[in-house]
Amino acid sequence: MRKVLQQLGKYKRSTFLCISLTTLEVIMEILMPFVTSIIIDRGLEAGNLPVVYRYGALMVLMAFLSLVFGATAGKNAASAASGLSANLREAIYANIQTFSFSNIDKFSVPGLVTRMTTDITNVQNAFMMIVRVAVRAPLNLIFSFVMCLIISPRLSVMFLIAVIFLVAVIGIIMVVTLKIFRQVFRKYDDLNASVQENVTAIRVVKAFVREEHENIKFSKASKTLYDLSVKAEGLLAFNNPAMMVAVYFCIISVSWLGAKFIVGGSMTTGELTSLFSYVMSLLMSLMMLSMVVVMISMSLASIRRISEVLSEEADLKDPENPIEEITDGRVDFNHVNFSYKHGSGKNALSDIDLHIKSGETVGVIGGTGAGKSSLVNLICRLYDVDEGSVCVGGVDVRRYDTEVLRNQVSVVLQKNTLFSGSILDNLRWGNPDAAEEECIEACKAACADEFIEKMPGGYHARIERGGANVSGGQKQRLCIARALLKKPKILILDDSTSAVDTATDASIRAAFRTMIPGTTKIIIAQRISSVQSADRILVLDDGKVDAFDTHENLLKSNAIYQEIYTSQMEGGGDFDQPA
Repeated sequence: MRKVLQQLGKYKRSTFLCISLTTLEVIMEILMPFVTSIIIDRGLEAGNLPVVYRYGALMVLMAFLSLVFGATAGKNAASAASGLSANLREAIYANIQTFSFSNIDKFSVPGLVTRMTTDITNVQNAFMMIVRVAVRAPLNLIFSFVMCLIISPRLSVMFLIAVIFLVAVIGIIMVVTLKIFRQVFRKYDDLNASVQENVTAIRVVKAFVREEHENIKFSKASKTLYDLSVKAEGLLAFNNPAMMVAVYFCIISVSWLGAKFIVGGSMTTGELTSLFSYVMSLLMSLMMLSMVVVMISMSLASIRRISEVLSEEADLKDPENPIEEITDGRVDFNHVNFSYKHGSGKNALSDIDLHIKSGETVGVIGGTGAGKSSLVNLICRLYDVDEGSVCVGGVDVRRYDTEVLRNQVSVVLQKNTLFSGSILDNLRWGNPDAAEEECIEACKAACADEFIEKMPGGYHARIERGGANVSGGQKQRLCIARALLKKPKILILDDSTSAVDTATDASIRAAFRTMIPGTTKIIIAQRISSVQSADRILVLDDGKVDAFDTHENLLKSNAIYQEIYTSQMEGGGDFDQPA
């Protein structure tokens, strides 16, 4: 709770102003029945019209002030609640930007989306109700009860019995529903995951005619959420019957005992009239409090989930005095062990001892799951090693400023991502200050200029979200050009030419040799033709180094490399290879 409320920031003033104005509004409302009793007893029954006029005018003024205080309090409550939700979204988003991949995996993308939308909306609604209703209702209840005690201490005992009954019922409901709401929000995560997966892969779903299967899967997730929501709301429905029992008990008690007291002369008609007003005010306050309890029950689960994200610290942190400069593109793996789940006992990489010279071109090849992507993820410190060290420029990557390291280690990942905007906007992700001529030069090196010039608008042509209006090969070439604009000391291509033909692949590699000769190039590929011209080739098998040598030597001595070469070159694996 404290973590969430810390995000109020500049909206604390609106919050306290709302509370103050609500208090004044309640005071005005509480005094009006008291003035009514004076009008009845001293004015109407005594036939004293000046008293009626005087106190009547006072009531009009009090009603007007109550209206002004209430409206201003409502405006400040809306400002504070909306400001809190905006600050929470910004705080969560800012913290997510610091997360490593392992932090993201812990929460999942749909889970984070639910926290930033559904959960924050729940907190916003609850906060607005708390600063208005949760302040107004207790004050109204306390002041009403005090006035009841002043008018008739004996009748006030009846209200106390009703309050104790309602507090007991509401407390039991709150404890039970809070557990259910925690499950409800976890199911929201599952539902969002199902929607995200389906929409993202809609082309695959339609290609395999799996719409019915996806509908059934979504219906199951939706039905589970429905059942839990019905269970929670069914328990909350007991609020109203309990409330009505308390209301009827108080009305019958006051009517019966009040009539006896008037007949006995211990109470006036005006006092009984004002007492009825205070009874209804007291009971309405209890009803509002029960609504607040319902909202708090829902929001507590959301607050806990939001606090988890706000409290989460990134697994990867910069050292106190980080190194701000990378001297060259040397890469050294010193007996590295790495697993995605620390302590699981299953390593993705085991005892990797590898040394790459600055400016060297290294190919990486191996079967699926051999650890190729895991290896390069450690160079730019997307993950940290379990044992050993990874050094760039002779320095452990954990000693660098992360931003400096990633600016000098440019990665084109397996999954290429483009963002909505122009081609130039996407290219400048690599270098925000790059001139258009630099962008064109990078695109020529990546063999992307040939298709860009054919697009309407050329380099100013719009890319749709996710690069939906360009092919897989075009997307890969744009991502390579984007990486080149960073002018990195190390360039990593993680199977990022798999969607281009071998002739274009060869042209890209030739451009690398002339355009960035001093850059260390690490090329992960499935095709032998993509790596055979490299200075050395690393063969990985089950997360271990099987061999690290030149193409010629590997053909003579390494069984895995010989098998891959034979299956591709002699078996005609590369149908688009030029004759």
